[in-house]
Amino acid sequence: MGAFRVVAWVGGAVVGAVMLNELAGRPVPMLRWSFLRLGLGMKHLLTKWQVGDGREEALAKYVVEHARRGDVGDVIRVIDEFAYKESFLINVGDEKGALLDKAVERVAPKRILELGTYCGYGALRLARASGPNGKVVSVEFNADNADIARRVIDHAGLSERITVVVGTLGDGGATIRKLRDEHGFTHGAVDLVFVDHDKNAYVPDLRRILDERWLRPGSVVVADNVRFPGAPEYKAFMQAEEGRSFRTMQHETKVEYQSFLKDWVLESEYIGRLAGSA
Repeated sequence: MGAFRVVAWVGGAVVGAVMLNELAGRPVPMLRWSFLRLGLGMKHLLTKWQVGDGREEALAKYVVEHARRGDVGDVIRVIDEFAYKESFLINVGDEKGALLDKAVERVAPKRILELGTYCGYGALRLARASGPNGKVVSVEFNADNADIARRVIDHAGLSERITVVVGTLGDGGATIRKLRDEHGFTHGAVDLVFVDHDKNAYVPDLRRILDERWLRPGSVVVADNVRFPGAPEYKAFMQAEEGRSFRTMQHETKVEYQSFLKDWVLESEYIGRLAGSA
């Protein structure tokens, strides 16, 4: 068989597999067009934090069209539905989201900091699980994502309890000052942190939080995607600080919206000041 025929045969087989997979009730993500496009757009994703094919904006419209206004549970359900049926999403997802819910319920936080809003899914779960007294401030690098998230949050009826701040903790202090001056982030004021943004920023941003002394003994830091795509520096950090400044539970789970790729969620309770922090 000639090289051209081999390539054509392989290409046809892939297309056929993807088409059959898309018709399945719960398709395998690695054989979905939206998952393949995500891989092809990885460079764009890692710089803009959008896949680059319009799926984030499509999600916002899908939520408005399909979810009951003012019903946070239904909005979460519809986002999961979109991720399974329409386009793969990189938010925490339903399986790991349940782990996040349990961590929030254990802490019963009043003030939550989220790093990485994306389209608002994690913030919705945080607000729902924390109850009527919980408030979430979510920091998002991409202004377009922040706009999408605000629309999704508004549709869920939680705009008074979730605030999306455009910025990053590593921007030279501007975002940290905003959190401090406008959102009440003072010593010991943060009960729970959910870390789900640039994996290379997990440790530097946690150190910034510690330097600001926003955590108190008993505060909890939950980190997603520690195994895949991976945050090895963060895992090593928590291993080194085990029993010193943090106590960590490692949850064995799977990457969002699929059942093959394994992942870890780390749930770390703060027990005291880190040596060398300000």
